[in-house]
Amino acid sequence: MESVFVDENRIIEALKESLPAVMRWGGAIARRMRQHNITIQSKSSGNANTDALTLADLTVQELLIAALRDADPILRTCRVQGEETTGDMERFSQSGPLSIAIDPIDGTKQYRDRNGNGYSIICHLHNNNTPLYSLVFAPEMGPAGTWVEVSGNRIVCGPDDPDRTARVVLDSLPDVSKSPADPGPGIYLIGFQQRDTQRAREVDQLCWKSGRLAGRTSDEMQGSIYPLTAMGEYVGSLIHSPNIYDFPVSMHIARVRGGDAVWVHNGEPVHYRSLWLDERAGMLRYPGIVACSENREVLQKLCELARDWNPVRYAD
Repeated sequence: MESVFVDENRIIEALKESLPAVMRWGGAIARRMRQHNITIQSKSSGNANTDALTLADLTVQELLIAALRDADPILRTCRVQGEETTGDMERFSQSGPLSIAIDPIDGTKQYRDRNGNGYSIICHLHNNNTPLYSLVFAPEMGPAGTWVEVSGNRIVCGPDDPDRTARVVLDSLPDVSKSPADPGPGIYLIGFQQRDTQRAREVDQLCWKSGRLAGRTSDEMQGSIYPLTAMGEYVGSLIHSPNIYDFPVSMHIARVRGGDAVWVHNGEPVHYRSLWLDERAGMLRYPGIVACSENREVLQKLCELARDWNPVRYAD
C-alpha cells in the first residue's frame, strides 16, 4: 500500500494558530452554562464518571469541530475523534493517518455537580503510535483559567490572561519540559469502577524515594490532572482502559520527559493500533490497565502492583 505524505509540522502549526482562541471561548461558554441545570441522560455504562453528560459537552464539541472545519483546510485531512457524537465530522478525512481527538469537557461529573474546578477542554493530534500535539484549557483553575500545551520537546503550563490573545499567552508561558527536581507523589486512578478507592489505597503502600506514593481518585484530586502533572504535583497515573480523548495528554507529557505509558501486563508502550470500542459508554479505549509516569522507577512499581489485576473493565 502506497504511503501518503502528511505534513505533520504544518498541521501542528495550524492547530496552534486556530485552537487556543476557540478553546478559550469554549471555556467561557462552559463557565456560563455551569450555572444552569444542563444535565442530559444518555450514557448507561453504570459508572457515574463515564455516564455524566451535559449540554456543555455537546455545545463545546460542536464549537471546536466547527472551528477546525473553518480553519486551515489542511486540518480536514485529519480524522476527528470526538468523545461525543455531535459536530460536522463528515467534513474531515475518514481514513487519514493523523487524528484530532477531542474531549469537550473532561471531568463532566465534577463539572455537572459543581463540586470542583478540575474540568478541562482537551484537544490532541496523534498518529498510530503517540500524541504529536496537545492543548488543554482548565477554565476555572485560577482566576482566568490555566493552560497546558505540549508541542515537540516543549511543555508549557500557566495561567491565562484575557487581556492578551490566547496564542500570545501560550507563547509567553514557561517551558516546564524538564522533570521537576522533586515531583510530588500523586498518582491519579480512575476506571476501576467501584474499586477506585481500594486501588488508590494499594498505591499508597508503594515506597518511593523517602516516602510513599499517594493514590488519588477523581473525587480526591483537586484540579485537573494535566496542569498538576505538568507542574510536578502528580508523578503519574494508573487507569483501567483509559479513553483516547483525554488520557493521551498525560502520556504526551510523560514521553517528552523521558517516561512512558505502558500496559501493566507486559510493560509494552501504549499505542493507538489496538483500541477497544466501549459500546456502553460510546468511547474508544485502550484495552486493559495502563500505567503512566515520567519516572521509570514509578512506572515499574505501578506495573508490578497492577500486573495481576483484572483486565476486564466491566464485571458482567
